Amino acid sequence: MPKTKKAKTDKSSKGSKEPSQAKVSRSLKASRLSDEKGLDFARAWVEFPDPADDEQVFRCDLTWLTSRWNCIFGSGCQGIQAGRADDGCCTLGAHFSDEDDEKRVAQHVARLTPEIWQHHDVGMETGWVAEDDEGSRQTRPYQGSCIFQNRPGFPGGAGCSLHILALREGREPLETKPDVCWQLPIRRTYEWIDRPDDTRVLQISIGEYDRRGWGPGGHDLHWWCTSATSAHGAGEPVYVSYRAELTELMGKAGYDRLAELCEQRLASQLPLLAPHPADPAAPADPAG
Repeated sequence: MPKTKKAKTDKSSKGSKEPSQAKVSRSLKASRLSDEKGLDFARAWVEFPDPADDEQVFRCDLTWLTSRWNCIFGSGCQGIQAGRADDGCCTLGAHFSDEDDEKRVAQHVARLTPEIWQHHDVGMETGWVAEDDEGSRQTRPYQGSCIFQNRPGFPGGAGCSLHILALREGREPLETKPDVCWQLPIRRTYEWIDRPDDTRVLQISIGEYDRRGWGPGGHDLHWWCTSATSAHGAGEPVYVSYRAELTELMGKAGYDRLAELCEQRLASQLPLLAPHPADPAAPADPAG
């Protein structure tokens, strides 16, 4: 699985992303829905040294990580392609971040059964990997969405069969799913920073995977959840609900420090600086 340390293997790259951005088809016609907020608004960022590595610093978007976003797949998700809400963000399949990602997923695919994977026979007989127009490998699109997606009404459960496998085995879904699937909608980027004293540090940014994160094609998505008010109603903030994923992306020490800073932000008695515009409005102070 991708670890934060992995970024250090290529010190020449700046702004590299992991996992590789999933390619977005320009054929998905834009029809931005009314519950989405804009992309440009004030954000509160915090930067802190990686407690586990003095050559790294984390730069984290507190506006996003303390927001009340949650995945609403199957309960209000409007999908990235018009007319295919049941697909969620699985319409195009998932691009593998690297060979290790594909090999890891393959180990779990081997344990899928027809009872929990609707397209098991097709996938086993004719393959579950495809290549896009640029030769990048991905999970195979089949009948309109990812081959691992069970359609509504399937007895084994609707949604990602790899996700269902993880839950049945008591695992975190990040163990069985492609990198891009479990990381979304967290976006991790890397940039080497040259400091005035001739030292160099790796800056790891943790933030919101908004429409721009997909590249130019992101603006053509029918709907995207991170800025949609309908997806911002969770009881727990993102840094709590995505504890497992953030720990995998940052390491335990990095996540623990992030959690402390998020808790300090939310514990402040002052009005929250730069809240996420899609979040529910804060309740009025009854003493006010």
